Amino acid sequence: MKDLTATLRLQFHRDFTLDDATALVDYFAELGISHIYASPLLTARPGSMHGYDVIDPTRINPELGGEPALHRLVDALRGKGMGLILDIVSNHMAVGGSGNAWWLDVLEWGRRSPYAQFFDIEWNSPDPLLEGQLLVPFLGSDYGEALQQGTVKLRLDVDNGSLYAEHYEHRFPITPPSYGEVLRAADHPQLRTLAQHFDALKTEPAPYQAARLLRTELAEQLQDASTRQALEQALNCYDSTTDDGFRRLHSLLERQNYRLASWRTAGDDINWRRFFDINELGGLRVERPVVFEETHAKIFELIGDGLVDGLRIDHIDGLADPRGYCRRLRRRVDRLNAGRPQDAVQDHVPIYVEKILAGGERLHDDWGVDGTTGYEFMNQVSLLQHDPAGESLLCSLWSETSGRTTDFIEEARQARQLV
Repeated sequence: MKDLTATLRLQFHRDFTLDDATALVDYFAELGISHIYASPLLTARPGSMHGYDVIDPTRINPELGGEPALHRLVDALRGKGMGLILDIVSNHMAVGGSGNAWWLDVLEWGRRSPYAQFFDIEWNSPDPLLEGQLLVPFLGSDYGEALQQGTVKLRLDVDNGSLYAEHYEHRFPITPPSYGEVLRAADHPQLRTLAQHFDALKTEPAPYQAARLLRTELAEQLQDASTRQALEQALNCYDSTTDDGFRRLHSLLERQNYRLASWRTAGDDINWRRFFDINELGGLRVERPVVFEETHAKIFELIGDGLVDGLRIDHIDGLADPRGYCRRLRRRVDRLNAGRPQDAVQDHVPIYVEKILAGGERLHDDWGVDGTTGYEFMNQVSLLQHDPAGESLLCSLWSETSGRTTDFIEEARQARQLV
């Protein structure tokens, strides 16, 4: 494999797949490219144009062609002596919507979910209305208004035997211990019996496992047309555009592990870490060993199999312990490199971090990484394009038109505080 001398960044999405890149490998080789630098390849939201909104870190995005297409790309790169550097997102996952199974499990089970420890959630909120609950700020309007308008609907997933609330593209699972009242509303003998079993989950010592069996039984019962019709009709009792339906649905939602809220409330009330102020990106606790392992398992597999030859870590400063994370990652990558297929073993697998170094700031030597992604270098290149003699004129123009300070350092400080 060639030494790393020139990378080419490729932004993969459903309109530019791994196979599309494979068809261009000969051209890339003619340009003198040593390594393809790929945008995140793990499964992102459907239709994602960038890949940084991962919903399933355990598999390659099927919209990009999946793992078979990745193998084809790597085979083509190897044929030209080229390598592959992969961009990975350790800081956060996409939340909301209906595609992130880990997030949905947390909504369904709250702090009892095995995935509750994956996200950076403050369960013991100083707000008594949020104690033990997760604020879910995905409504397009205030909560009461959303119910009155009927944009929050109670739905049935027949195949999985589950209930959930729906608001446009967002799915909010109903916790199984509260299924009983809905099943009883169907006034059906089999469903009444099941309702008692779901009620018993409230005192069951292992409700997570017991609920899985009960939902399987409910799904089997719903294969009968009359049973399914009875339960679907019962959902009409939760039509929140009527007074009775409003009270029923509100009462049901009050007993969930989350509180639905308008997206506008997030800035003041949210009790979990986001990526900056983006509600759809929830922070991950990768400083915890189990979270580190689960979120990186596929990445480690790709490195160990000789498919990936380097890593770029997105938003390293978002992590609780960037140094600890990088050192742990370095140790693991070095061990994996030693066991790679003979034709893929490298002297060193590089790791780069997305870190914007301030003037005079240096990357810590003990992080075990090979450098940043180069923002500071690009700043130096940009300086070559500017005549310093024009600085005072531009500053004066900026101040006159904006009414703000001509001191760039102060302007930058205020902007960072705002973010």
